[in-house]
Amino acid sequence: MSLSYPRNGVVGGLLLSKCLFLLFLTVCCTPEEPIQCKSENTDCTITNSYGTFPDRSVCRAHNVVYPTTEEELISAVASATKKGSKIKVATRYSHSIPKLVCPSGQDGLLISTKYLNRVLKIDKEAKTITVEAGVTMKELINEAANAGLALPYTPYWLGLTIGGLLSTGSHGSTLWVKGSAVHDNVSELKIVSPGSPEDGYVKVRVLKDGDEDLDAAKVSLGVLGVLSQVTLRLEPLFKRSITYKTESDSDLADEIVSFGRKHEFADIIWYPSQQKAVYRVDDRVPTSTSGDALYDFIPFRPTSSQLLEIIRSAEEALESSHNAEWKCIFGKLVTSYLNISAYGLTDDGKRGYPMVGYQNRLQASGSCLAEKAEGEVELEVEEEDGDAEKGYCPWDPRVKGEFFFQTTLSIGLSSVKNFIQDVQELVKLQPKALCGLELYNGILMRYVTASSAYLGKEEDAVDFDITYYRSHDAMTPRLYEDIIEEIEQMALIKYGALPHWGKNRNIAFDGVIKKYKNADKFLAVKKLYDPIGLFSSEWTDQVLGLQGGITTFKEGCALEGLCICQEDIHCAPSKGYFCTSGKVFKDAKVCSRQNQVGDVLVDIK
Repeated sequence: MSLSYPRNGVVGGLLLSKCLFLLFLTVCCTPEEPIQCKSENTDCTITNSYGTFPDRSVCRAHNVVYPTTEEELISAVASATKKGSKIKVATRYSHSIPKLVCPSGQDGLLISTKYLNRVLKIDKEAKTITVEAGVTMKELINEAANAGLALPYTPYWLGLTIGGLLSTGSHGSTLWVKGSAVHDNVSELKIVSPGSPEDGYVKVRVLKDGDEDLDAAKVSLGVLGVLSQVTLRLEPLFKRSITYKTESDSDLADEIVSFGRKHEFADIIWYPSQQKAVYRVDDRVPTSTSGDALYDFIPFRPTSSQLLEIIRSAEEALESSHNAEWKCIFGKLVTSYLNISAYGLTDDGKRGYPMVGYQNRLQASGSCLAEKAEGEVELEVEEEDGDAEKGYCPWDPRVKGEFFFQTTLSIGLSSVKNFIQDVQELVKLQPKALCGLELYNGILMRYVTASSAYLGKEEDAVDFDITYYRSHDAMTPRLYEDIIEEIEQMALIKYGALPHWGKNRNIAFDGVIKKYKNADKFLAVKKLYDPIGLFSSEWTDQVLGLQGGITTFKEGCALEGLCICQEDIHCAPSKGYFCTSGKVFKDAKVCSRQNQVGDVLVDIK
């Protein structure tokens, strides 16, 4: 597709506004299975919901099983253990970006929790819910609400399974009570691990509050066994009031900690290139408060494949032409549209804040997973193959849509002010450098608290979610490649940030286990539960410090986050990208676009 861009920003704005108006469709297209096999359940590959792992490798397994009962799950683990097969657990949609689901070699077994998807018990008096690990967050939220109960803090995406989100330490946003991590609401879980011949090659453990091993199993990375059943503590169903306020980011560094302590469900969307911050004022209100709002977050709605292709093609054209100015224009149009649309908050035609509704309707979104999204407009779209009549999750790899990296890092409250100021210094030096983030709704900042989980958060912190363009060609650099790399390294090295286990590029996990004070306790439980490492892979062993490092040095490795550049060849010197020092964090080594004049490298602004 050939695209040209009018000099008049108004014309471009009208075009994009029309596209945004036609963005969402009623008919959704169920995401593709992450496991694909050449013959019935054998000779299989597994990927994530984005279709590509950070190193672009293809993960293979000999076969897959789909247990429908706990007895079948136990039998599958016992059989694989007796054979000495490597085992990995796969969830229904596989939303983790890193290679947690990849078994070593090609002879391993995949155990899918797709059909372990039952809500087993709701105890209204004890205010608990017991579910199988394959239950999605959407299913749990709905069942709890039907019983007049709610999970207080959750991730914002409905498609996660309980087993998957616990294994990766997924969370919502709060500094209140026990914090935003779902695993800190676990009161009991059952885990199925390899056993000795005397055990029948399988061991089933039930861990409850007070059991030390629970702090290992709550965030396990899938290396301790298969989570079978989980019991979570709930609260009586309540209402929330949400108001978005857009302010200058001039005092963001000073206000970020106090804002999180003031509002229970606070978060902040930061647009650094626009020098704006959007504060989410979000608190509980009495259930008698009027309102029945729904949060159907716009970027999580079903989207026309035709429009997804237009948007992606436009972004690719801007990248290849190094057109930062138009990235900034489009970024402002996207963020303005989201703002005037209240980010997807609706309440029966009501306009304006506050938006008040029940917790189950506000805590998470994901209508692109549904057969029909609530409140959507029926559209008639003509296309020869009829594909445009379907709506896809914008990142669905079956269509030409979003393809991105995510850098998601937690920085302690004591350091977060300085980190924000450092990023702002970078923006002063390169004002257009972060416009590309605005096409993905900027930097989402959520609040997290210290956890007793051995691989949970070490201290109260702010979690920075940064989503940005990724080329389909591994050797093609991004526009302002160096700025994102410097922010990433600044967070990891200068401020000791912890990664989100289910997101990030590989370099975020290099040497990470040394940042956890209870790492030795976790590894001791791992040794006890899976002494020969059947649930481990080369990748998880590298992350846990058991087998070398995760960094891969090769041509272009820094472009994909597989290494921090040490030489120019780790960048793309043939395309004008050389390994240089950071601009604010001088210890950073980044791939910077430059002209080479004789022996002198000259920055391209």
